Order: sequence, then C-alpha cells, then structure tokens
Amino acid sequence: MPFPPPSRARSGPRRRTLLASAAGTLLLAGCSADDSGGGSAASLVAADRARARAARESLALAGRYDAVLAAHPALAERLGPLRDAVVRHARAFGGAERSTGSPSPTASPEVPADQQGALSGLATAERTLADRRARELVDLPGELARLLASVAAAGAAHAYLLTEGEA
Repeated sequence: MPFPPPSRARSGPRRRTLLASAAGTLLLAGCSADDSGGGSAASLVAADRARARAARESLALAGRYDAVLAAHPALAERLGPLRDAVVRHARAFGGAERSTGSPSPTASPEVPADQQGALSGLATAERTLADRRARELVDLPGELARLLASVAAAGAAHAYLLTEGEA
C-alpha cells in the first residue's frame, strides 16, 4: 500500500498567482502611462499631419495610375483594381474621394511609351511609398500605425503584382 504524500498547508499565495499579479500590475501601469496627458496634444498634431500626408500621397499615386491608364488603356483590366484600392486608402486616411479621370493633386507624371516601362514606374512608386510608410509608422499612435502598416503592406503587394511576369 502506497503512502500518501505528506500534507503541507501552504501559507501565502502560490507562485503562479504572484506572477499573474505582477504581470497584471505591469500591464495596468503601461496602460495608465499611455493615458497620461503628457505630450498628447503634440502627438495628436503629429498624427493628423501624418494622416493628411498619407492621404495626399495616396491621391498622388492614384494620379499616377490615372496617367498610366490614359496612356495605356489596354492596361485598364489589370490596373483598375489596384487603382481603386489606392483610392480607398486615400479615403481611409481622410482624403477626398477621386473618380477615374479626375484631376490629380499634382502635375501628371511622365508615362513611358511602352507598357512594361509604365508598369515598372508604377511598381517603383508603390514600393517607394510602402517603404516610407513602413518607416514612419513606428512614431505614430496605435490605430493610425496599424492603418499605415496595412496600407504599406498593400502597396508592397501592388508592387509585386505590377512586376509579376518580369523575368
């Protein structure tokens, strides 16, 4: 017959309880530190500027798509969905809605005469903007940073789709 283990009455909280309490305290301290008023006005202004800049950049990119579509109408089926996504990105950042063929906020860019060159130029613009957005999101507050990260990822995907088929 096996002997039962000796019964020891535990005094005080268990180790798991202490660790969970410590983690909870740190989490609450981190949340309350973010909610303190220190620098919030400056960060709101910076976030508003970043949002407005992102909207302008997306609108300018939509203008590039418009220029390529005007020069190469045969690319409409391929570029239409990408351009529409760029317009939705501008709208998500608070930019004015654009329809196909509406004036661009900047001068129309030069479009190469060959389709491959035009696609390559769009891919470069998408990639450059996605890279810049990925660097900027580190300094932005949560929700705007997540939006910028999502749009940067979409831009990188657009660049890939625009160069797909190049060897």
